[in-house]
Amino acid sequence: MADPSKDPSTAIEPIASTHPPPAQNGPRGSSVADAEEKRRASITHMTANVEGEYVPSSPLPDSCPSQNLAPSLSFSLASCVCHTSNQPARIRNPLVDFSKEELLADVDDFARDHGLEEHLPLLRKAALVAQSPALYQEIPELDAADKKALEEEHTHRFKQPFILYFTIIMNSIAAAIQGWDQTGSNGANLTFGQALGIPDSGPECEAAGTCEKNAWIIGFINACPYIAIALFCAWISDPINHLVGRRHTIFVAAIFSLLSPFGMGLSQTWGQLAVCRVLLGIGMGLKEVTVPVFSAENTPASIRGGLVMSWQIWTAFGIFLGTVANIAVMNTGDISWRLQFGSAFIPAVPLVIGIYFCPESPRWLMSKGRYKEAFKSFQRLRNTPLQAARDLYYTDALLKQEKEAAKALGVSPESNFFTRFFQLFTIPRVRRATQASGIVMIGQQMCGINIIAFYSSTIFKEGGFGTKEALIASFGFGLVNFAFAWPAVWTIDTFGRRNLLLFTFPNMFWTLLAAGMSYYIPKESKAHLGLIAFFVYLFGAFYSPGEGPVPFTYSAEVFPLSHREVGMSWAVATNNFWASVLSLTLPSMLKAFKPQGVFGFYAGLNVIALIMIFLWMPETKQRTLEELDYVFAVPTRTHMNFQLRKQLPWAFETYIMRRKGLKKPVLYHFEGVDDSRKPGDAVAVHEEVAQAGKEADAV
Repeated sequence: MADPSKDPSTAIEPIASTHPPPAQNGPRGSSVADAEEKRRASITHMTANVEGEYVPSSPLPDSCPSQNLAPSLSFSLASCVCHTSNQPARIRNPLVDFSKEELLADVDDFARDHGLEEHLPLLRKAALVAQSPALYQEIPELDAADKKALEEEHTHRFKQPFILYFTIIMNSIAAAIQGWDQTGSNGANLTFGQALGIPDSGPECEAAGTCEKNAWIIGFINACPYIAIALFCAWISDPINHLVGRRHTIFVAAIFSLLSPFGMGLSQTWGQLAVCRVLLGIGMGLKEVTVPVFSAENTPASIRGGLVMSWQIWTAFGIFLGTVANIAVMNTGDISWRLQFGSAFIPAVPLVIGIYFCPESPRWLMSKGRYKEAFKSFQRLRNTPLQAARDLYYTDALLKQEKEAAKALGVSPESNFFTRFFQLFTIPRVRRATQASGIVMIGQQMCGINIIAFYSSTIFKEGGFGTKEALIASFGFGLVNFAFAWPAVWTIDTFGRRNLLLFTFPNMFWTLLAAGMSYYIPKESKAHLGLIAFFVYLFGAFYSPGEGPVPFTYSAEVFPLSHREVGMSWAVATNNFWASVLSLTLPSMLKAFKPQGVFGFYAGLNVIALIMIFLWMPETKQRTLEELDYVFAVPTRTHMNFQLRKQLPWAFETYIMRRKGLKKPVLYHFEGVDDSRKPGDAVAVHEEVAQAGKEADAV
């Protein structure tokens, strides 16, 4: 077989039959790093959610001329493919093609380049684990304590250091602020219009003919934070993050979230209230972009979804607390709306105090060349120094590969904000992430959750509830939203992001439609109010474990590090643009269509969102942030064809026709290994890999 390092014009051979050349200084011996079969078994374990099969060879795309590629740890031949076209849907560890001698030599260079020589013995062990994570039991350099710690990554996934959970708690408080900010306006909507001279119903505005105009003004005031985020705040998050890091950005956001509620509570005109809500939007936008990314970059891949989705759980908790605050102050008379707006400052206090006790994102530090500080952060965020060193070295290898791939495409890794924004739509791998994140973010607004989160008190009052009863009914919705978000902590990394959405969107469709149809029941019937509340609560129960946690978790992980801030800015701006449209138009829609028409409209949007997710949203569960480069290198057309021609017929035959025993089709493959069993079946995997290697060599 031709060696690409010696013959640049040679097309890439199937990885299953590619064997690295022996080291110059003699045979490689029996080291775990030297066994090709074991390396492939190790990769299989790294991606235990995909089934493998032999993949035929695939030439490099035209945008990655082979003469520009050199065999090195920092860049494998597949790394250019990962940013352009990954037709076979392969995911691979960039360390697997190198002998033990080559690997350890690279570790020596890595330690010397970054001033980590004192940690060299630890880094050498860590590199061997990074190269063959499934076979750590066979690495002689590891002691019993090392092996136990690595084993517990799978047997006790949530056994993590206190500081990691403290970081997640701080990020959760940031999320609670978002929810509380939303429900403050929810309760205040019932009275602030009248207090500020812009009533949208009643004899006063009817006599003056201003009801419709005032409804648009109230919608605009409610939409101000989301307009500010979509047009301005989300985009300044990228340069602020680049300049000062994740922690400092969250601190700045917390200051805005602390002071803006006081301004809203003291406003004397609707213009003043609108300005204060714009300032509130600055804090909300900075947090929405930064907090999910901060969580994702600090968290191990095996539990990343469960912890990063704490953003949604605690946003739901903030919504719940906001409804509690609304009820607590509803009998305070004319100042009730001021207290409902102003109470949102409360959760900002612990965030301002606590955020600087969290370690900075090690990936952000690495992007700035501050590897010593990054290693210290990893040590605080992982259970053992070995795990910290492994993640440091493996992340560095993947980041180097990512940068080299970008250079091969003519993209500068040090590009400015505007260049990176343009690249969201021009680099194929990044464009697919932009498309997928945009879909899940738009889907959150299309599903109709925010017609309830923003206006539940108004909607319940339209259904015949009194002011007090409407606030209590909104409290019930907040409680349901919070309680049913918890199952996703366990299912988002097992059932998967995509599957959660495919399950919950059909159920949100029929529950929202049923809630709207319940308005046709005569108001004199006890079933009128009961069924409206029941179906709204049931809708919330389906939303909370699906479209609630997935969008921000998903968007925080799908972009490469070079485009993560601007990509998240795009996703947050998309979400908030449509949130502002919803908030702005809903008061007028309620007057024109009545609640049943509004609910029916958004029920139909659920069906459209379901179709988009099915066709264009790849799964990301249990992948490292850098391994997702390969997932999003699969062409969109390949993904769509697979879903329509293989996945959909299989689902129809299995779940509708009830046929048993059909093999589930799988899009993402591994070279030469079928990974349909549990990762622990080491012996069977080893035997199968050996057989696959023989078959590949024969081919």
